[in-house]
Amino acid sequence: MKKKVIIYDRIEEPVLSTLKEEFDVQIFKEQDAHKDPDFLPFLQETEGIIGLDFPGKSDVLDQAPNLKIISNVSVGYNNLDTKELTKRNIMGTNTPDVLTDTVADMAMGLMLSTARRMPELDQYVKQGRWKEAVTTELFGADVHHKTLGIIGMGRIGKAIAQRAHLGFNMDILYHSRTPKPDAEEQFNALHMNLENLLRSSDYVCLITPLTDETKGMIGKKEFQIMKPSAIFINVSRGSTVVEADLIEALKNEEIAAAGLDVYIQEPVDPDNELLKMDNVVTLPHIGSATLETEIKMAELAAENLRAGLNGEKPGNLVNPEVWKKE
Repeated sequence: MKKKVIIYDRIEEPVLSTLKEEFDVQIFKEQDAHKDPDFLPFLQETEGIIGLDFPGKSDVLDQAPNLKIISNVSVGYNNLDTKELTKRNIMGTNTPDVLTDTVADMAMGLMLSTARRMPELDQYVKQGRWKEAVTTELFGADVHHKTLGIIGMGRIGKAIAQRAHLGFNMDILYHSRTPKPDAEEQFNALHMNLENLLRSSDYVCLITPLTDETKGMIGKKEFQIMKPSAIFINVSRGSTVVEADLIEALKNEEIAAAGLDVYIQEPVDPDNELLKMDNVVTLPHIGSATLETEIKMAELAAENLRAGLNGEKPGNLVNPEVWKKE
């Protein structure tokens, strides 16, 4: 008998077809899938879950007595309560590495489009207002030879630093819990505390995982430290920023602009003031959203799932303690 597996939200082809051949698969979409009358009965017999942002918290896990693994199709895993998973001998996995370059490309694109006001000027051209657009009031800011402060110098942070320093001759500052000698050697990056980074940077790029330590790490105090000309880029998670404080900082011209791929609420509330600001570029959390990368992520997540269901140690365990308990 095939093992029961839930696909949550989506999995790209051809990985989806392969999983259907191997397992008894049922697909549930939307964040409120647990309200689906078919969801809980299937969950109670499910041994594996694969997909995006499955709510792996205790209230849902209580309904999954046979669950062995939750395989995230993402590098982030703040949707999982790893301590709770470990306590229940459930493995959690993610998909690092394969999306590093794609997210770094997007971060640079978001920086460029915000600095040069590309989305705003695109609308001028499409509305037949070309001459209005070519005025000093709508000029953007240079990116090349400026100073970029990166908060979180992990794989993606280093890939952003590579593009910025080697491609745009930017000076790189970074803040992380530990120094990164390789980044310092390759990109002449300077490790410094958060306050000094914010005070010295023309661009601030936030690319940290969401943890108890990083939740709300950028708020009113931090925005007030930044240069009035600074541009803030967030490609981490929405909750790493106090969104209300970001809105106030933009209104009060404490910073010049923001480029955002993530929000506290996703999909973002249509009434969110950020959507009404010309100096804010808003993307729908598309950091890894290229077909090539999404397929690679799905393939890696499927490998993790198979390993866990076959009694093998997955290559990308986010709670390695569970393996020791086994």
